Amino acid sequence: MAVTIKDVAKIAGVAPSTVSRVIADNPRISMDTKKRVRKAMKDLGYHPNVNARNLAVRSSQAIGVIMPSSADKALQNPFFPEILRGIGACAHETEYSLYVSTGGNDQEVYEEVQRMVHGNRVDGIILLYSRVADPVQQFLIDAKFPFVIVGKPKEQESEITYVDNDNVKASKELTNHLIALGHEHIAFIGGSSELTVTTDRLQGYKTAIEAAKLPAPQDYVIHAEFLTSGGRDAVEHLFALEAPPTGLVIADDLMSLGVINTLEEIGLECPEDVSIASFNNLYLSEITTPPLTTVDIQIYMLGMHATRCLIEKAKDKDEPAKRIIVPYEIKYRQSTRSLKED
Repeated sequence: MAVTIKDVAKIAGVAPSTVSRVIADNPRISMDTKKRVRKAMKDLGYHPNVNARNLAVRSSQAIGVIMPSSADKALQNPFFPEILRGIGACAHETEYSLYVSTGGNDQEVYEEVQRMVHGNRVDGIILLYSRVADPVQQFLIDAKFPFVIVGKPKEQESEITYVDNDNVKASKELTNHLIALGHEHIAFIGGSSELTVTTDRLQGYKTAIEAAKLPAPQDYVIHAEFLTSGGRDAVEHLFALEAPPTGLVIADDLMSLGVINTLEEIGLECPEDVSIASFNNLYLSEITTPPLTTVDIQIYMLGMHATRCLIEKAKDKDEPAKRIIVPYEIKYRQSTRSLKED
């Protein structure tokens, strides 16, 4: 005979209505009660009819996750598997599943988001990027659909929930580290100028350079992809200049690996010839040669916070917009060296 809600309620010592509320993850039910009911469900082998429940409450019990470009290319950067790990951990705790975008270009991503929303496939969406004049973001605003941005929105900031680091401050601090080591020719390598994370990190870099009254030629600012190939292209440009830099602020660790490899190919070494300070503290940054000085932005926590905020918003459309700033920490390693000893 099939196990029923009444069977679960009897074992857990609660009313059948309480079991139903636990299945729906009602926030008014205490965590102790939820644990007791879920244990009874597990012990009895009870599995609720999720499709029937979701139809009744008009919930898909799923979260949409949108990459900044094609999923294949984005997943080459360890940032995205790590943030998905944080999102997945929180989703698992709250019994949500993930629907990750697979669009190959901006138009395909936009159409996929439309299908997610109009087809009631997800209860809310996490954007893993923030871009100037983003049609996806505007569509979600117009549709009044719950969403959260990882990054800082350029438009309507007060009305949008977002989770970010203080990238301006972090980049200024990272640049000042190179300045304190005696570097006077410092370049910046970032991602697309349309991405808020790039513009914020560039702003911090420029603020530090201007305050120190150091040269800031336009050729010292490079925009490339957040991949090792982007680092390669940047090196080819910067080290063909008449006055190449001795220090680099790089907006992503994966780009830094491309930079280090290309420097070796042209006969330069890090940090002997070029000091590198980077961002994200990917797992690769500590085991590469040399280990990278980098900003730990707590990628996993960015994913966790974004998911919690989204689920709160999905369950209560009147939930006010939040601004969550995750703290960062600079990891000082061997990719930077002082010029003051020379």
